[in-house]
Amino acid sequence: MKLTHGGDWAGYRAKFGHDALDFSANVSPLGLPEGVALAIVNALPTADRYPDPLCRELRQKLSASENVHENQILCGNGAADLIFRLVLAKKPRRALLPAPTFAEYASALKTVGCEVEYFFLKEENDFEITEELLSALHETIDIVFLCQPNNPTGQIVTSDFLEKLLKKCRACHATPVIDECFLDFLPEHESRTAKHFLAQFPELVILKAFTKLYAMAGVRLGYVLSGDEKLLENMREAGQPWAVSSLAQAAGVAALDETEYADHVRSLIARERPGMIASLRSLGLRVLEGQANFLLFKAPEDFGERLKEKGAVVRGCANYSGLDNTWYRTAVRTPEENEKLLKIMREVLK
Repeated sequence: MKLTHGGDWAGYRAKFGHDALDFSANVSPLGLPEGVALAIVNALPTADRYPDPLCRELRQKLSASENVHENQILCGNGAADLIFRLVLAKKPRRALLPAPTFAEYASALKTVGCEVEYFFLKEENDFEITEELLSALHETIDIVFLCQPNNPTGQIVTSDFLEKLLKKCRACHATPVIDECFLDFLPEHESRTAKHFLAQFPELVILKAFTKLYAMAGVRLGYVLSGDEKLLENMREAGQPWAVSSLAQAAGVAALDETEYADHVRSLIARERPGMIASLRSLGLRVLEGQANFLLFKAPEDFGERLKEKGAVVRGCANYSGLDNTWYRTAVRTPEENEKLLKIMREVLK
């Protein structure tokens, strides 16, 4: 079976008999915060009970953290779960997606027979999202997804662009969905978030997750912010009732107290990104700047397989619409891990 995403450590182990130096998944390189691990252990005695289907304590904590009313929050089994719930609740007929972007949007849309229109971003413009995207938004579009920063390019749009997009969506009666799962890695995440528009545009849907910043990919926890409470109720009913385990809920409550950890992750990425970009370029690779905890770069077609043979994994991007098998994405991790990866890359490319 061919998998869509990176992070397939089990597949690598099954093939090679050991674990890889894995740069294919973009999660915090600092591992699970100690307070979160402790919260999961402490929640184990409750595992014999059904979890709270409304995630009351977690939503209350998120309400204070995000400064939105708890009725504007829906929690799910990771952001991917919420994408599918949204599509099932809305049942759009036609969607607009920039390309390349996160593959799960199209996967979810196709489950309800939605026609996907791609707006292909220009390679010569480093796949930057420009106002040309707005011209592709018309009356027959029911829903628009925008990843902020975009996965896999790392490109980000301004607040002015977001406001124009929201206004155009309203004029066309399209639901705007802003995916901010990687936004919290940016030091300026609070000024960049679309949640400042929730009061003005209650139809806006914002996707967020604990997966990336808190290294909770295996825990599975995400949430949606929206002023459309009826939509959130429809999304809740579109999936199974106990979407978030009691252990995941406890982990989320604890993670919101890990402010020092989150600041440490942001500082680490901000320090390491420039060096990674410079080192990859010194190897003769084309690298996009971007603004996330990952980098998109171009390399020979067999680059990924040759890396695997030497014990390292990056994300091959051939299955992204708008990219081919010469594009790869690498995470930005600790200085020691980054140098190990670069050393292997030098061996492969020499």
